[in-house]
Amino acid sequence: MAIFSQEEKSNGEVETIIGPSVRVEGNFRGEGNITVQGVVQGTLKNSHNLNVGAQAKIKADVETKNLFLAGEIKGNVKVLEKTDLKSTAKILGNLETKKLSVEEGAIINGKCMMIPETMPINESKKGSAK
Repeated sequence: MAIFSQEEKSNGEVETIIGPSVRVEGNFRGEGNITVQGVVQGTLKNSHNLNVGAQAKIKADVETKNLFLAGEIKGNVKVLEKTDLKSTAKILGNLETKKLSVEEGAIINGKCMMIPETMPINESKKGSAK
């Protein structure tokens, strides 16, 4: 079952669903809302909302505007706005986000970098070399 944010409900329907029996390999890019319930390997870039179901497994570097995670991501994650981690969520890699919500039980096994609201997301790399 997909996780839908209030923002997604008000902005329309999900554009792309990767179902539980689907496996995607390679570079995946989307301009609308994406729900993943299956397996994705490679890279995943999305300019809107990314919902990852509890049974989903992503082995990819991920870049998205908003992330609602109940499944697992193995790779580095860059979220331009809000990250919402449910109790079953696992991130095995680094997380970069502006806003973070974490339920008890969620796992982040990597660095977590919070980007200030006033700083553009690309500027965060300049300050991380210190």
